[in-house]
Parts: sequence; C-alpha cells; structure tokens
Amino acid sequence: MNSNENSTGDQASHPTPVADLPSTASLRPDFVWGVSTSSFQIEGATKEDGRGLSIWDVYCQNGEIRNRDTGDVACDHYHRYREDVALMQRLGVQAYRFSVAWPRVLPQGRGPVNEPGLAFYERLIDELHAAGIEPWLCLYHWDLPQALEDLGGWQNREAVKWFADYAALIAARLGDRVKRFATFNEPSIFNLFSRSLGKGDRSSEDALYRATHHVNLAHGAAVDVLREVPGASIGCIHNLQPCWPSSASEADAAAAARLDLYWNHAFPDVQCRGEYPPAMRPAIEPHMQTGDLKRICRPVDWFGLNHYSPVYTKADSTAMLGYDFGDKPAGVPLTPIGWPIDPEAFGETLRLAHESYRLPIYVLENGLGNFDKPNETGAVVDPDRVAFLRRYIGAMNDTAAAGVDVRGYFVWSLLDNFEWMSGYDERFGITYVDYGSQRRIPKSSFHWYADLIRTVRRR
Repeated sequence: MNSNENSTGDQASHPTPVADLPSTASLRPDFVWGVSTSSFQIEGATKEDGRGLSIWDVYCQNGEIRNRDTGDVACDHYHRYREDVALMQRLGVQAYRFSVAWPRVLPQGRGPVNEPGLAFYERLIDELHAAGIEPWLCLYHWDLPQALEDLGGWQNREAVKWFADYAALIAARLGDRVKRFATFNEPSIFNLFSRSLGKGDRSSEDALYRATHHVNLAHGAAVDVLREVPGASIGCIHNLQPCWPSSASEADAAAAARLDLYWNHAFPDVQCRGEYPPAMRPAIEPHMQTGDLKRICRPVDWFGLNHYSPVYTKADSTAMLGYDFGDKPAGVPLTPIGWPIDPEAFGETLRLAHESYRLPIYVLENGLGNFDKPNETGAVVDPDRVAFLRRYIGAMNDTAAAGVDVRGYFVWSLLDNFEWMSGYDERFGITYVDYGSQRRIPKSSFHWYADLIRTVRRR
C-alpha cells in the first residue's frame, strides 16, 4: 500500500505562529518528542497469522464493550503499519512507544512461539529505523493471553515465570534492534479495574493484593532478563493521577487517601524504593516470600509517567475499597469526555515523582479525549486538544525550570483507536481514523505538534 494512499484528505496547514506554541526553553537539548499507542487498541488482525486470544478479545466477544465494539479490526495497524510510520516521520517525532501483543507471539502465553507474530514486530521495527524513529517497546499493555487467565492470570505466582520467559523471548529476538524497554504500562490501572477481578465483590479484595504482588515480581524478573540486552535502557510506565476528595467531608478525604495508595503508590514505591506503603503491608505480606522485595526492586534507568487529570473521589461503604468516583467541584474545566483539565496538577505530579523516585522522567502518555469528526471540507479541526497540549507542555517546561529531570514527552495518541470499555466513541488521536475506510486524516493538533517539534529542534 502506498503510504499516502489513505491520507490524502488531509488539509495543508499554515505554520503555527511561535506565539501559539508553549515555552520549551527549560527542556534539555536532547529532549525526546514522541507518540504512543498500544497493541490491542490499534493492531486488529486478532484472528490472523496464529495469534491467540487475549482477555480483551473475550471481553469484546461477551459484549462488555460500549456499542458491542471489538478490537477485531481497530486501526488495522497490522496491515497499515508502513502508512502509520510514514505519518510519524511526517510528524517529526524522534521516538514511538508501542506494545507487543503477548498472545500474538505466544498464542498460549507460553510454549510454542508464533513466528509470524514475531515477524510483524520485526517488520515494524525495521520500518521505524528506516524512518529515523527510535522504537520504545512495552512488553505489556493489558492484553494478557486468555490461556493464562484461565490458569489464574496475575493471581497465580507462576505468572512471574510466564512473564519472564516472554520477556526473554522478546529480548532474544528483538534486542538487536530495540534498546528502550518498558515492562508494564499502568499496572495500577489494569490491576484496580481489570474485569477479571470481579465487579466490586468484596471477596475479591485479597485477589487484588495477590495480583499486585505478582505483577511487581514479574516486573523485577523482566528487568533482570532485559538487562542482558547490550545497551538496554529499562523502565516501567506508571499512571499517576492526584486523588482528591469530592467534598470537604472526612469520609471523602479518607476515601481519596485510600485510592491514592492503590493508584499512585502500590507499584512505583516497591519497584523504585523497595517497600510497599505501610498501610498496604499487612494485606500484602501473606503473599510474600523471603527475598521478594529484593526481587522486585531492581535497578531501572528511567520512570515512565502517564497523566491526564486529577481524580475526584467519594466514600462508598459498599465498594470493595471504600471509595467511588465522585462529582467534580463546580467550575472545574472539563474535557469533552468529562475529565478535569488541570495543568498545574500535572506539574505537581511531575515534581512529586521526581522527588520520590529520583529517576529521569519520560511522560509517555498525555492527551485529550474528544468526539472529533471531519468538517464540511473534510478537515478535522480540534482546537480543544491543541489548547490542552499547549497548557500541559507549558506546565512541563515550568517544572523543568524548577529542576525536575523530565527528558521526554509522548502524546497519547498517534491515532484514534479502541478506547477500552468506551469502544470507538472517544477519540484521543492527533490523527483521525475513519474506521469504515481506515482513512487517516491528520487533525489540526497533528500539524500543531509537528510545528512545535520542528521549532524546538531548530533552536
């Protein structure tokens, strides 16, 4: 397929005036600009070339997704990756963060290797290198092989070995061309909200602690495996979102503090500092063995940070962990999908991560969800997203000026895609995808981001 075949509806853009770009004066000269995606959200081809089922395939088959959407085709990236790499090259990014689909390379999660699945990632990585774009490979972005879920998934301590073996396969086969590795994307999110933990049943609370510990152990095991790759640079990607009470009540404040514990501390604290938060230790200890903390806290090279907004929380005595999502205070600006807009909270999150973990920080997801559609000329104009990116990148620059060691920023996302339980209703891409025709149309935010990168790299 010609790389421009489906992008011809894009409207030529005028260069963005420098006054409309955020200040980046405090960012490092070697600052990395990139975009991020994930395997299940864009690849499609779920039944091709020997790929096995993931847990998300099963959620889709069970009709659990809005509009009964599925990932069967998604953005058809499996067949259109060359077109998508050409978009990245046009954008001017230096790096692309993507994930490998575990069931595409190991259909049963372990055992026989699926060579056509590995060959797809080899082709993608070669295409990236040819375009001058560095591949950043994430081992796990939520699509656990269903065959392993049937064996207990992350609640089974054997998952640590399964994941280490999977990491060893990727390191052996792709480590000659990839040096940037992430073990997990947002372990707190898939652990807290995975459908496999049940729908709020209080009896599953112990399963949450067990899975938390096993995912952390799997991280440490994978770091040790990946360290065998010459020149490997390794991290984990954490979603950090301030958890704030919805009201002034003591109960809501306690609920917010409890959610903060599980959302923001259960994984990075033990991975980077070798200790679980004190309030969690009694519940985790029944699942620990001698030496586990040392197995988890392995040296890493950087801290991956995903951030979108603060989370407002209220007390709920019927909920498993005693909290629920509460109303946002009146006057809080919201994105079109209802998430708070607060660039100052982003800056504070960067500062706290810097002070807590003392690692170089790469922002590996940040962006805005909307309900974009082409206008009468066929262009997709998204000023809300441009305004959001301008303010958040500006806040990041301010934290760098204050001494925070932030070294890269990746927009979520290159493409509109399958947005988990929301299906295809919500769009986070800087490139519009017409799912019927698979036509790609760069939005005005794409051109704005390209102008920003071009301007920064000229200085």
